[in-house]
Amino acid sequence: MTVINQKKSNRNLWLAGGAVLLILIWFFSARNNLISMEEAVNASWAQVENQLQRRYDLVPNLVNTVKGYAKHEKEVFENIAEARSKIAGAGSTSEKIKAANAMESAISRLLMVVENYPALKSNEHFTRLMDELAGSENRISVERRRYNEHVKIFNKSIRMFPGSFVANMSGFTKKDYFQIDQKAKTAPKVEF
Repeated sequence: MTVINQKKSNRNLWLAGGAVLLILIWFFSARNNLISMEEAVNASWAQVENQLQRRYDLVPNLVNTVKGYAKHEKEVFENIAEARSKIAGAGSTSEKIKAANAMESAISRLLMVVENYPALKSNEHFTRLMDELAGSENRISVERRRYNEHVKIFNKSIRMFPGSFVANMSGFTKKDYFQIDQKAKTAPKVEF
């Protein structure tokens, strides 16, 4: 009887060890999957930042061109300078999103000023800069969409079971979406 009990005991130990091993494999597989998703979110955010940087590098050239025509529009130029400095000082993703929204608002005010200067709109350098800005805005829009898609997949994975269990144990937290500021949703009103 002792030999039979010992064989059963050994078999139970092997089964328990196998179950623990399967659980560990599943856990680390799920954790690695979450890490991959988080890296996709981070890579998407880096692309958004690349496109935002392109815009921020372009805006001073545009501002300098407009300044020559609209010397008395000092407040608009100050708002753009302030928005650019907010970008430089932003640390977290949410701070960068707020700073990007401030820049969009400042650019829309600049474009309102441009509407009052027909000679400026026909300037070749200005036209080229505006085309570059339009291209930048399109690239930013595409990268924002990609970033938000990766955030959606990641957030969904860490909120649903069993991913939520692994996320809580591993310290994964929800990511912020890149949402447009309410003020930026309305187009600027241009009057002649």
